[in-house]
Amino acid sequence: MRRSLSAVLMWMALAVPGHAQNAGSLQELEGTLTFESAHSGTLPAGWGGGPPGTIAIDGAVVHGGRWSARLERTATSPEAFSTLTKSIPADFSGKTIEWRGFLRSEAVSDFMGLWMRLDGDTPNLGFASMQQRQIRGTNDWTEYSITLPLHRDAKQLFFGVLVSGTGKVWADDLRLLVDGKPVWEAPKAVRPKTALDLDHEFDAGSGVVIGTLTPVQIENLAMLGKVWGFLKYHHPAVTAGTRHWDYDLLRVLPAVLAARDRDAGSSVLREWIGRLGPLPACNPCLTLRDENLHLRPRLTWIESDTAVGRDLAGLLRTVYRSRSHGRQFFVSQVPDIGNPRFDNEPAYAELKWPDPGYQLLALYRFWNIIEYWFPYRDRLDGDWDRVLAEFVPRMALAPDKDAYQLEMMQLIARVTDTHANLWSAPPRLRPPAGDCQLPVTIRFVEHQAVVTGYSDATAGPATGLRIGDVVDSLDGVPLEQLIGRWEPYYPASNRPTRLRDIAQRMMRGGCAAVGVGVRRASGRSERVTAQRLPQGTPVQRARVTNDRPGEAFQLLSSEVAYLKLSAVQVAHAASYVDRAKATRGLVIDIRNYPSEFVVFALGALLVDRPTPFARFTTGDLEQPGAFRWSDPLSITPQPPHYAGKVVILVDESSQSQAEYTAMAFRASPRAVVVGSTTAGADGNVSPVPLPGGLSSMISGIGVFYPDKAPTQRIGIVPDVEVRPTIAGIRAGRDEVLEEALRQILGREVPAEQIERMAKPRP
Repeated sequence: MRRSLSAVLMWMALAVPGHAQNAGSLQELEGTLTFESAHSGTLPAGWGGGPPGTIAIDGAVVHGGRWSARLERTATSPEAFSTLTKSIPADFSGKTIEWRGFLRSEAVSDFMGLWMRLDGDTPNLGFASMQQRQIRGTNDWTEYSITLPLHRDAKQLFFGVLVSGTGKVWADDLRLLVDGKPVWEAPKAVRPKTALDLDHEFDAGSGVVIGTLTPVQIENLAMLGKVWGFLKYHHPAVTAGTRHWDYDLLRVLPAVLAARDRDAGSSVLREWIGRLGPLPACNPCLTLRDENLHLRPRLTWIESDTAVGRDLAGLLRTVYRSRSHGRQFFVSQVPDIGNPRFDNEPAYAELKWPDPGYQLLALYRFWNIIEYWFPYRDRLDGDWDRVLAEFVPRMALAPDKDAYQLEMMQLIARVTDTHANLWSAPPRLRPPAGDCQLPVTIRFVEHQAVVTGYSDATAGPATGLRIGDVVDSLDGVPLEQLIGRWEPYYPASNRPTRLRDIAQRMMRGGCAAVGVGVRRASGRSERVTAQRLPQGTPVQRARVTNDRPGEAFQLLSSEVAYLKLSAVQVAHAASYVDRAKATRGLVIDIRNYPSEFVVFALGALLVDRPTPFARFTTGDLEQPGAFRWSDPLSITPQPPHYAGKVVILVDESSQSQAEYTAMAFRASPRAVVVGSTTAGADGNVSPVPLPGGLSSMISGIGVFYPDKAPTQRIGIVPDVEVRPTIAGIRAGRDEVLEEALRQILGREVPAEQIERMAKPRP
């Protein structure tokens, strides 16, 4: 349920020094982690990271010993953050990895902290960071810690320290522990080699060349994609991991391309399946249980002789009857949660482009993950089979990596899941493409793009754009026309969220002046010429939040308390309620992303009795494509209890964990939700590696209300719908917060008093 930092660090190719895989080198790690190794330059010995010029060894500010590492960023530093990075082989065994150490900060504008990531054949088998703690400003030496479960398929551990924004961070006396002991004392892991380790036929490329595609070839390739995915999750020889299934696809592709008609294509597939070996007799045969069933597998196509041909359909039905009892080589489930973990999916980061074979592999992999493991498959728009056939030529014929990535964006957008995006795509690529951006913030208000603020207090006003300006055109092209071009590249669960994401990027483009057509408060239309600024500068890092500035907890009056979750801390949950106990109402602002997970810590203080608030659906490893209901999840009351009214604020910036939190707090008998459509993407995310070193995600579990009412795409429907207005933006008002105050104080309170209370304090 997190995106921002993990969407970058989980997938970026970090420049780190190599290390020999032996006990001696791990023991030498101690000096590296304490920075007491011999240093031959300005960088800490044994460490990598960057960008250049932001990492240094420091002998003046230390926690222990002679040296520390310093990360230092200014307003002119490149990129959005700096990271001190190290990597070691994950060739040890245990249950938990702990990354611990002392950090000191000075004037950090955004956040700083520790991070680590586990990789295997599949990138990002685990990721942890301190981003959600939002530690910024100036802090003395403090010891921090993050942990990760050690994944059995991990091959490499990346870890380090980072700072986002501007400021300085020092790191010293770092420790890497496995089950509480230094990593070099951990037992060595012994992992058997799989087909992925032993089969290297297509390591250098698929060798597939496609100039054009005929309708017959497109039909056969679409059938291949469906059959390949079905076998991947059903055939015992494949689910057991005895085949390099990606390479088996590349082996059969030329024969499918050469098939003269559909019957010939079916014949190729039958022979291919036969080469997998005899199918074991099922004893007993698996049957689909109806118990707690939410979604059935979508397998009518193998039950129809006309869909793929009689002989092939019969063979596929035999495979289905002989499927394994829950064993899956390419997918497992996260313990205690249930969202899918896509194991053993190589990312093939070093491909040479174009490569039609691998480009089709990307299509087939993603399409089948949605077909079998996406809990909201029933909420897709249109026919998912037609999407496969449509994208066969688009993916196969993409002439270079950029074109391939743009096609992947559009494929992913068909899933209508805000979590599902091409997170690895370089920022310059997604339309409107470019490396620079105007330092203003845009929000769609009353269906129009409105300037709502500045991402830099000096550069923003210097553009000539004013808060409240309505953007009508860019370089003379009507904005409505531009949005129509851009929308296919913005995956989202609903249109307000898609427009939210477009608003973040619509002022992007080349590093030159742009003509912006605006309508002013006076009603006049004007053209403003403004200079875009490099995207890597700090002025471009404003967050999408629509909450109130200031501290997490605020008393708006003696009768109204306010708490925004973008700065909330679990440790202070009881304190917030204690400070609000004398008020008539508590406004909980979730027009943001929570800084910490407070569903139970705070939710338990808002309910009078055990109260169900959500239930989930998870996939069935024995029945790929089936999803089953969990029992409802409840909040149990804990002291101190808040007895006043609870008003929850939401809008299009409320996504994932924010939506889940709103569901939980809504369980309070005195709660009312105020605002507008949320992002409609709930459920723990499951990363999806794709060929070319690309990465996506999906919502991995279905999240519903206790009565099984859906949230995906719909979001949190407010009890009282209130949206900002352009007039309110121009007047500096928070009309959503104003309505929250009316809900607590009553409508007899003068409007001027309400407006004054809702306005930020100077």
